[in-house]
Amino acid sequence: MKAVVLDTDDRFRLTELDRPLPGPGQVAIAVQYAGIQWGDVLVRRGHFPVQRPFVPGFEAAGRVVGVGQGVDEALLGRTVTALTGGGAFADVVIASAALVFDAEGLDPRTAAAFGWATATAYDLVHTVTRVRSGERVLVHAAAGGVGTMAAQYARAAGAGRIVGVVGDAERAAYAARFGYDRLITRAEFADAGDAQAGEESFDVVLDPVGGPTRLTSLLRLAPHGRLAMYGALAGSAPVALDSDELLMRGRSVLSYNSDLLSRTHPERLADSARQALRAVAQGHVRPDITAEYEMADLDEALRRLAEGKTYGKSILRVAPQLT
Repeated sequence: MKAVVLDTDDRFRLTELDRPLPGPGQVAIAVQYAGIQWGDVLVRRGHFPVQRPFVPGFEAAGRVVGVGQGVDEALLGRTVTALTGGGAFADVVIASAALVFDAEGLDPRTAAAFGWATATAYDLVHTVTRVRSGERVLVHAAAGGVGTMAAQYARAAGAGRIVGVVGDAERAAYAARFGYDRLITRAEFADAGDAQAGEESFDVVLDPVGGPTRLTSLLRLAPHGRLAMYGALAGSAPVALDSDELLMRGRSVLSYNSDLLSRTHPERLADSARQALRAVAQGHVRPDITAEYEMADLDEALRRLAEGKTYGKSILRVAPQLT
């Protein structure tokens, strides 16, 4: 089978590999499209300890072509979307059956774009911060895969006001398509002299950025507000929190790690993913595919993602027409 391999010299190579076979509790999927996400950038940079050569790709949509011991054979031939631990940038990927979801009737491009970002956005809104009707929500990285979905899920949950933070005016124009009431740039958010950005407080803040942004976000929390941190795009520098100050104002800082959840409590992630996917299938929310690449162009795709030149969701075309 053909696959994109990240080699020991940090280069991607399109090569031929033996087709993998599913083990107990696993499913083999013939991939039509695969989602591209920030985790692929981190693997390339060496932030995740993977043994190279390594086939990246953590999101796949296609047809089930094999099942391992203990997996219902009724899955064979079904169209699915899957959250994987890697290997999706290949003709066939192996996934845990616990994180494989029925996508019959869903366009395979949309199924691939569903990915970790949509499940994460759903969990941030519904199980981590538990957005309530009428609450004010602030979303950082508002033009990204999680940000565009989080705004939609927050609106569906009854949020009264949703504000997004973006890098520049161009990204603000893009993010405006997803139901934000207001969009501001990172510079405006950081500027305490900006009356609107400085004085407005929020019941919920979703923060994948970290660093100084996280501290400023805490200052924007209303009493009993919740800040959910789910990444560190600004780097891994520690952020000091005053627990007494949090207690006095009733503020909470929560964390969310979908990769960890997939390993410790996959059934929880699976339950959220199914509900998130149902909302996509019913047309209540939509992942926005803004770029589609050939397998040979993965290097360019990740470069553009790392440089902040992509919005919404990018996907990789593997085998659109399965035989």
